[in-house]
Amino acid sequence: MSATCPMHAPKDHPKVPRGKTGILLANLGTPDHYSYWPMRRYLNEFLSDQRVIDYPKWKWQPLLQLIILTKRPFTSGEAYKSIWNHEEGESPLMTITKAKTKKFRAAMEDLYGDDVIVDFCMRYGNPSTKSKVRKMVEAGCERILFFPLYPHYAGATTATANDSFFDALKKEAWQPAARTVPAYFEHPDYIDALAKSVETAYGKMETRPDILVVSYHGMPLRYLMQGDPYHCQCSKTTRLLKERLGWEDTDLVTTFQSRFGPEEWLQPYTVEEVARLAEEDGKKNIAVIAPAFSADCIETLEEINEEIKESFEEAGGEHFTYIPCLNDDDAHIKALSQIAQENLGGWLTPSS
Repeated sequence: MSATCPMHAPKDHPKVPRGKTGILLANLGTPDHYSYWPMRRYLNEFLSDQRVIDYPKWKWQPLLQLIILTKRPFTSGEAYKSIWNHEEGESPLMTITKAKTKKFRAAMEDLYGDDVIVDFCMRYGNPSTKSKVRKMVEAGCERILFFPLYPHYAGATTATANDSFFDALKKEAWQPAARTVPAYFEHPDYIDALAKSVETAYGKMETRPDILVVSYHGMPLRYLMQGDPYHCQCSKTTRLLKERLGWEDTDLVTTFQSRFGPEEWLQPYTVEEVARLAEEDGKKNIAVIAPAFSADCIETLEEINEEIKESFEEAGGEHFTYIPCLNDDDAHIKALSQIAQENLGGWLTPSS
C-alpha cells in the first residue's frame, strides 16, 4: 500500500499509509449446521427481525419461542440436510458466496489494485455484518461500499441488511464514510446475465419448455399496500427479461413462492401456479428461474427443485427444469462489478 504525506501537513511530516476502500457484499445468511441448536439460533435471529415479521413483539415472541422454535428447527434442519455441502461442512449458499466473492475480488483488484478490500457478510448467522465492518476498519478502510446482494428492494431484505450495516457503524469510534448500493433489478448487465442463463439452459434442452415460470420470493400483500416497491420491481425485471429475450407475453409468467403464516401474500403462488399450468393449461414442460436470489439456497435447491417440482408432477406435469441462480457465473460477476464501479464514483478511479 502506497504512503503519502497528509494534505496540508508540514513538509517534514512522515508519510502515512493511504486509506483503503472496503466493498462489503451482504447475503441473507445460513445456519452453521443443520442440527437442532444451530438451526434454532439461526431461525430465532431471522424470525425475530421485525423487518421480516412485523407483528408486535408481545404477540409474536411467545408464539415464536414456545411453539415455532420447538418444531421448525427439526423440519428446516431436514431440508438443509438434503442440500448440505457435506464435503465443505457448510450450506450451498455459503459455498457459492465464497466463490462469488473470490471472483468479484479479483475483478475489483484488476480495476483498483490494492486500494480496495473486498469481503462478504451475512445478515443472519456468520460471518456477521458487525464482525466484517470491524475487520475492514482495522485494515484501514476509510470508506465502505455496502452491497446487499438483493436485486430487488424489500424491507425484509435490503432494508434489514442496511440496518445491520448502520448498527455496526454505531460501534465504531471513528466511522468510515459509507454508501449503500441500491436495488439493481433493472440494470442492463443484470438483465443480460439473467437472459444468458435462460438462453444457455434452453440451448441444452431437446424440447423447448412450454413456459418459463419466473418465481420470486414472496411477501405479505399488506407490505405492498404499505408502499414496499418489491412487487413492482419484480414485475419490471420479468418484463425486461422478456424484452431482452425477444419473447411474447405468453412465454413466461411471474409467480411468488415461500409463503409463511396465515395472511395473504403476493400472488400467484408458485406452488399452486405450476400445478394449474399442468392441469388447466396443459403445460407439461416448464422451466423455472428465480431472479430475486443471487445465489442458490434453501428456497431454490429444496423448495423449487423439490417441493414445487413435486406439485407440478403430481398435477400431470412431465418435464420440469430448474435454471440455477446466477451464482458465480462470469456474466453475474461482470454485472456486480459494473454496479460496484458505478457506486464507487468519486471515491476511486479505475486504473485501466
